[in-house]
Amino acid sequence: MSDIAPDSDAEAEIADLRRRLRGFGLHLLAYFVAMAVLVPVNLFGFPATLWFPFPMVGWGAFLAIYAAYAMGLLDVLIGDRR
Repeated sequence: MSDIAPDSDAEAEIADLRRRLRGFGLHLLAYFVAMAVLVPVNLFGFPATLWFPFPMVGWGAFLAIYAAYAMGLLDVLIGDRR
């Protein structure tokens, strides 16, 4: 047994990181499910017009920003540096 008390700030930071990563994982799953539906709908339903890259790239850009937030890379910009 250690006499050192657990650091509540470190535990809070780890809990926040887990919450962020869980949220990102859910959004990433939603992205892949939506793309798995949109691509075949476009290719088989409307083969003359390729429109699926627009939501793929648009949503993917926001997902990349969310990934940076989930990893803590944007904490300096939003003032959440502890």
